[in-house]
Amino acid sequence: MQVSILSIVCMAISAIVSIGLPIALFIIFHKKYNAKIVPMIFGIAGFILFALILERSIHSIVFEKFSLREKPLIYIIYGIFMAGIFEETARFISFKILRKKYNGLGIGLAYGVGHGGIEAILFVGLAMINTIIFALIFNSGNVEMITNKLQGGVLEQVNAQITAMLTTPPYLFLVNGIERIFAICIQVSFSVIVYYSVYGENKLWLYPFSIVLHAIIDIPAAAMQVGVIKNMFLVELLLFIGTIISIIIAKFIHEKIKTTGIKFLLKLLKKNNE
Repeated sequence: MQVSILSIVCMAISAIVSIGLPIALFIIFHKKYNAKIVPMIFGIAGFILFALILERSIHSIVFEKFSLREKPLIYIIYGIFMAGIFEETARFISFKILRKKYNGLGIGLAYGVGHGGIEAILFVGLAMINTIIFALIFNSGNVEMITNKLQGGVLEQVNAQITAMLTTPPYLFLVNGIERIFAICIQVSFSVIVYYSVYGENKLWLYPFSIVLHAIIDIPAAAMQVGVIKNMFLVELLLFIGTIISIIIAKFIHEKIKTTGIKFLLKLLKKNNE
């Protein structure tokens, strides 16, 4: 047996989307909204520090002491709010720091691209590239060069990867890339919301609002992890709906605060002239 060419093509598309979309978005936001590199770097650092290091460290402690997977409802509530609290707090702290030197909507957009982009690259882009390389080695008949040097648990993992490559329908590799499109759009939307919680006048409430919104959108994925939802396409559909809702809310907040800000500025200028 061999890994199908269609599967490899779908892997390649997902890899290109996961790596290329953040780059393309940053270029667009830079030209249209004057997005800067530094806020994007903050987004990358925020995701790595808060989501990959701090959040996962707490998960390892909690899961070691409590069998949350045996209590689906508690697991879902815990998982969705942990993700929301850590990721939105990363944004909030980052914007507090960035506010000292940077301003403008491009700051929020750039942060979102960094946050969502590094997530896409690490979780899908690099994983797909790795899988493509392994698939090509397997198809060439030289996989023994790798497996002969392995033993124990590592060998079992490699064999499981081979089985997954051979049995996974090609379209499922493509779903990874589509899901990253949704995720990046959501991360950019959340970043705009939290941006205005810091930069907007009396809009601190948008920070806890973003945590709750983040938690709600994460419910389907968390429910699937514990088997409450078993249909992957239902999860993707709900994620798509969550993406649209996030974009609409972020756009509404931007337009509302932008309009309010202009009115406030005009009133101030009129008062000064009087």
